[in-house]
Amino acid sequence: MATALIILGAGMGTRMNSDLPKVLHEIAGAPMLVHAMKSGAALDPEATVVVAGHGAALVEKAAKAYDPDVIMALQSEQLGTAHAVRQAQEALADFDGDTLVLYGDTPFIRSETLAAMAAARLTHDIVVLGFEAADPGRYGRLIVQDGQLDRIVEFKDASDDERSVSLCNSGVIAANASVLFDLISEVGNDNAAQEYYLTDIIGIARSRGLSATVVRCDEAETLGINARSELAQAEALFQQNARATAMDDGVTMTAPDTVFFAHDTVIGRDTVIEPNVVFGPGVTIESGATIRAFSHLEGCHVSRGGIVGPYARLRPGAELSENVKVGNFVEIKNAQVAEGAKVNHLSYIGDASIGARSNIGAGTITCNYDGVFKHRTDIGEDVFIGSNTMLVAPIRVGDAAMTGTGSIITRDVPGGDLAVGRARQENKPGFALRFFQKLKAKKAKGS
Repeated sequence: MATALIILGAGMGTRMNSDLPKVLHEIAGAPMLVHAMKSGAALDPEATVVVAGHGAALVEKAAKAYDPDVIMALQSEQLGTAHAVRQAQEALADFDGDTLVLYGDTPFIRSETLAAMAAARLTHDIVVLGFEAADPGRYGRLIVQDGQLDRIVEFKDASDDERSVSLCNSGVIAANASVLFDLISEVGNDNAAQEYYLTDIIGIARSRGLSATVVRCDEAETLGINARSELAQAEALFQQNARATAMDDGVTMTAPDTVFFAHDTVIGRDTVIEPNVVFGPGVTIESGATIRAFSHLEGCHVSRGGIVGPYARLRPGAELSENVKVGNFVEIKNAQVAEGAKVNHLSYIGDASIGARSNIGAGTITCNYDGVFKHRTDIGEDVFIGSNTMLVAPIRVGDAAMTGTGSIITRDVPGGDLAVGRARQENKPGFALRFFQKLKAKKAKGS
């Protein structure tokens, strides 16, 4: 059965106290909306519709950055969840299959849970995701009778008996698209909030003789984000799960609580991660690497046997081949470092390539920016770059060449050559003693 996703993301999120739409606040380096889209993507949907409202242009930009084929729908007035879902009807007018309604501010629903909902749809007309709440609070209650979901009651409209029920509504619903929109057409707003509740479709469906059931999940999966404190809790929950998964996959972390992952971090087994390492989006670490303390990595790839840090920064486009060493206070950006090469100390390598087994001395800088354009530095194999070398791009250093310490290199260096680009040293005998004697005498006179 074909599946379409409807992801609701129109809310302003007043409690976030932010100009940014609520669903664009980030967890693990990605907007909450993207987390929801990733969860739904496990069902291989034929179409994904994101319903936006507040900050719609920003929401669209984020959604399309993750999935260029996403369809946007606009909810110009926020009149309730049923009203929001109805905005997707036109986009799915020609769709024949099941729809799954997700929420852009509920980022942790697992793909296995959604698969269970899809399986339940084979035997029931409507499937609702529910959870047993430790503290039901103001959640809507799922009222089950004779093994069927009979109705969903919002807290504001629930009786005391209904409020005593601990099985709560996550808001996630699966149904055939035509059935869903037909049921929504009958939803009214005669309730305490005068909103069009999506949950009302259950009672309408049951009155028609349609079947409804509940798929249960862990309460943590349904965590919704409405305030900054909840955003912080969600980040902590993500990191806790990511660390546990990494260690289960064979990654060693000596102080796991100090390591922070992005939503898409990939780390191979037998990799060692020391304390206080931060992974931004787009990082892949192959097996057997070591990421040493206080390093920051984003948009990069570290191959097997690589050693990074301590206090290293790998920026987007950094590609490290096998057995590369990147040491303390080294920054690498948009550069390819070939097998066995070393950049061990206090260096910046940007817009560059470094050949196999080359050694980059301490304090080396690739001067890649002229104020308008970026330029490349290409360093061949088995090259020795002396400490404190400035390589003024565009420039090429050939295989087995070397540069003298403290050089400013402005021209290509042929393979096998030594390049020295510094002023000749001149010593002036006794000058330092005479100079300081003169200054001290001047100070003594008070002038």
